[in-house]
Amino acid sequence: MNRLRQRRHLVEHDNVDRWLVSYADYMTLLFALFVVLYAMAMVNEKQFQSVTKSIGRVFQADKDQPKNQGHGDDILMVNSSLTKKRLYGNAILDAKGPELVDGEPKLSNIENSNQGTNLSSLEKKLHTALFDIIESGYAKLKIDGDWLEIELNSALLFPSGSASATNSAKAIMGVINNVIGDVSNFVRIRGYTDNQIIDNEIFSSNWELSVFRATAILTLLQDLQINPARMAIEGYGQYAPSGDNNTAQGRAKNRRVVIAISKYGLQKSNLLTTPTISVKDVEKFKQLNKSSKNADQIKVIQLENGGLRITTRNDNENKAAVNN
Repeated sequence: MNRLRQRRHLVEHDNVDRWLVSYADYMTLLFALFVVLYAMAMVNEKQFQSVTKSIGRVFQADKDQPKNQGHGDDILMVNSSLTKKRLYGNAILDAKGPELVDGEPKLSNIENSNQGTNLSSLEKKLHTALFDIIESGYAKLKIDGDWLEIELNSALLFPSGSASATNSAKAIMGVINNVIGDVSNFVRIRGYTDNQIIDNEIFSSNWELSVFRATAILTLLQDLQINPARMAIEGYGQYAPSGDNNTAQGRAKNRRVVIAISKYGLQKSNLLTTPTISVKDVEKFKQLNKSSKNADQIKVIQLENGGLRITTRNDNENKAAVNN
C-alpha cells in the first residue's frame, strides 16, 4: 500500500506545472503579435507620402496629392485612371475596327481580293533562288513594312554609266520571274545612282540614268510575261543613298536597282463573261428572216428576262418552250 501511494504521489507531482509550458507559448505569440502591430503603426509620414506619390505617377493619377494618408479603406492610394469610363472594356489602342454597315454582307472593310501572296513565303523562295549572289554580297533581301525589297548591285546588271542590261541581268530576272511571275503582287522597280556627275550624249543627269536602268529591268520582266499592270518604275537618282558617297565602296553600294514587291496585289475580276447578242446580229437575223424561203419558220422572240430566243417553232411550241 505504501508503495502504491508513493507512486501515485509522484505521478500527480509530475503533471502539476505542465500548463505553464502552454501558457508561456501563448504569451510569447501574443507578445510577438503586439510587436508586429506596433511596428506597422509606426509609419514615417514623409516616406509614406513619397511612396504614394510614386505609385500615383505610375498609375497616372489625376491629383497631385495622394487620395489618403494611409488611414483610408482603399487598397490603392490614388486613382488609377484619368478616364471617367469604366475600367473594364477599354482598349489599349484606339484602333479602327471593321466597318459594320446595315445590309453589308462582309464583316471586314479589307478586301481579300487586294491581298497578294504572303511576303514571308516569297522571301524564303527568293532567298533560295538567289542564294549565291546573296552570299557574295551583290544582292540583299529584306521586308520593309508592306514591301519585300530585292536589292541588286548595278555591277551585276549594267556596264558602268550604261542602262543596257547585261546577260547576267537577264539570267537574274529569269530566276526572279520564276518566283514572282505567277503571283498578283504589285512590283516597283527603283533605280539609284551615286553622286558622280554624269553628262554624256545619252544621259544628262543621274535622274535619267536611274530611270533608264529601272526601265530596262522592267522591260526584261515584261518580256518574261509578267503582267505590265502590276509594275511601275521609280527613279531616285543620287538623292537616296544607302552608303557614303565619299568612298568608292559607298558609291558602289549606292549604284543599285531595287525590285520592291508589295503585299497588295492586282485585283482579279470575279465577273464571268456571259454570251451576248448585239443589235447588228438581230438585224442580220431579221434580214435572213425576210430573204429566206421559209421566212415564216425563223422568228426572234424577246423573253421576259431581257434575252432573245431565235427559233423555227410555231407559236404554240414557243409558248410551251417559254413556260418550260
